[in-house]
Amino acid sequence: MSVNKSPITRRTNSLTRRPASRQRPRRRVVGATLVALVLCVGATLVSPGASAQLSQQTQSLDGSGNNRNRPDWGRAGTAYTRVAAARYADGRSRPVSGPNSRFVSNRIFNDANQNLFSENGISQWGFTWGQFLDHTFGLRDEAGTVANIPFDQGDPLESFTNTLGAIPFTRSAATPGTGVSNARQQTNTVSSYIDAWAVYGGTDTRLDWLREGSNDGNPNNNSARLLLDPNRLLPRRDARGNAATAPTMAADGRLTGQPGRAMVAGDVRANENIALTATHTLFAREHNRIVGLLPRILSEDTKFAIARRIVIAEQQWITYNEFLPSLGVRLPTYQGYNPNVNANLGNEFATVGYRAHSMIHGEIELETDAARYTDAERAQLEAIGVEIIPSEEEPGVVELVVPLNVAFFNPDLVGLLELGPLLQGIGLEAQYKNDEQIDNQLRSVLFQVPVSGNPGCLDGPELPECFEGVVDLGAIDIERGRDHGMPTYNQLRNAFGLPSRTSFRAVTGEATELFPADPELTPGDEINDPNSLDFVRLIGRDGQDIPLDSEEAESSAVQGLRRTSTAARLRAVYGSVGNLDAFTGMISEPHVAGTEFGELQLAMWRRQFQALRDGDRFFYGNDPNLNFIRLVYGIDFRRSLGDIIALNTDIPRNELEPNVFLAPVD
Repeated sequence: MSVNKSPITRRTNSLTRRPASRQRPRRRVVGATLVALVLCVGATLVSPGASAQLSQQTQSLDGSGNNRNRPDWGRAGTAYTRVAAARYADGRSRPVSGPNSRFVSNRIFNDANQNLFSENGISQWGFTWGQFLDHTFGLRDEAGTVANIPFDQGDPLESFTNTLGAIPFTRSAATPGTGVSNARQQTNTVSSYIDAWAVYGGTDTRLDWLREGSNDGNPNNNSARLLLDPNRLLPRRDARGNAATAPTMAADGRLTGQPGRAMVAGDVRANENIALTATHTLFAREHNRIVGLLPRILSEDTKFAIARRIVIAEQQWITYNEFLPSLGVRLPTYQGYNPNVNANLGNEFATVGYRAHSMIHGEIELETDAARYTDAERAQLEAIGVEIIPSEEEPGVVELVVPLNVAFFNPDLVGLLELGPLLQGIGLEAQYKNDEQIDNQLRSVLFQVPVSGNPGCLDGPELPECFEGVVDLGAIDIERGRDHGMPTYNQLRNAFGLPSRTSFRAVTGEATELFPADPELTPGDEINDPNSLDFVRLIGRDGQDIPLDSEEAESSAVQGLRRTSTAARLRAVYGSVGNLDAFTGMISEPHVAGTEFGELQLAMWRRQFQALRDGDRFFYGNDPNLNFIRLVYGIDFRRSLGDIIALNTDIPRNELEPNVFLAPVD
């Protein structure tokens, strides 16, 4: 596939084109409408946080005042809401006991190095956009106590070495006033709205640093543009000189030793992986592109506020018109803003329902012109574990395969790979199936730095050879549920209006929850036999069998049958369905037809995303200011994610899928 590498040219929105004879009158109209802008739109477009008098009228940075009657609804720093009662061992704070979460992970979440892909062909934009949203509306207060997960090196299903002796885990901090004489609650430290928090942050101090211009803590005297480096990438923490005075950014893995090199964005987690960092970068560019379309007569602060309003609406538009429909999440028709709907993020949704970590692909693949990279850049990429493969079909084109571990906390890769090919690459291949299987890049070596100098062991069966520590996101997901007092699986189903399941086979939809009489299994101890995880059959999207260990098995399988059923292993681990952790049960359910979700997870997504829409006074369907901006300035927020990628990179729109959330079909 050929990729245009010519300099980016500004694409003109068709709404801004005018016959030459009308140029001068049009400029007079824009000037004349400035007063109207201030009167009609200014109350909601002035820089957030700039005036206490307008705090109830503006779209604030921290979510406060969105609901005029209940200004704390959705505000950063408030407790997550609950659908079900909290469940603690002592009724207040102590987590309930259960099987060791790494023990569960090794038997239920272990994918045995077999890829299974989305049966609906959802591209890796599914989990990438999902994470970008997650970092817009949810972040727990992490300042709790250490409660590490015990690690058993002698587990017969354990293939990784862990010199730490435990899996690091810290409880979420208790919301003040809870957990002593009443049930412990947890705090969401970001606003609950879909409001581009990940782009702009939630405080004037962070926004002041992010905007070009002075750095005095007051963003209202800055440029309308967001600060980018000369290559139009996110600025580093040392971009303004002293990294110690820059906004806090999470630094783990490769960034631990050089936190000053972290890229800075609205949310602290922007460097977690290169797909996420690239998405942050895309919308910073998009903000600046919109600023460039606005008349110079407007103040910098007004231009900033208009661009921010459009970016927020774009994020909402993509979420409700591309992301959710692609995943099969259908909502009732929008009836307008409802001030009685609390848009606060639910604890069950944040702690269980939105944890779709099995979707995350173990690698990111790009295709682009070989000439895009110099010999030195190619050598640099290969040295850190990026595989570069010449295309057999298209001369001059290369495929780059980036193992997920290499993509963790490695912002330098965004510049090396270049933003256009990286964003295009996210949409080239289907994401993994949203099921109980989690890739070892997340299930065992999350954010870990390899100890071996051999990049060949950064993926696949050889992965354990590269690492001496274990961080298991699946085990942490279980533990987080217990930490937050989540109900059991059946209790959670009941809370969302679903009937209880009375057997494990009813949970998974399988025919049996008994271990087979199989000579390859140890009778009476099947749950501890590594052979229990063997795949015996693979099926593609067309329903046809795929040969085991074939090339097609690595790229096309959407369903896999193992020597033992998931239901049998769940029964051996938990004993009774009444003991089943909500997270484990939820991801073990069969999918509702045409969706990426089981029955419980789908119900949770529908409820939360409807509340985020209906309870947001600034949702795009309720804001006449967006139409005003379109009529006066010709800027329309109704753009697909593919449109925004093409407008801000050197990838032409016709080289992206019409809906980038759907991977191309071979």
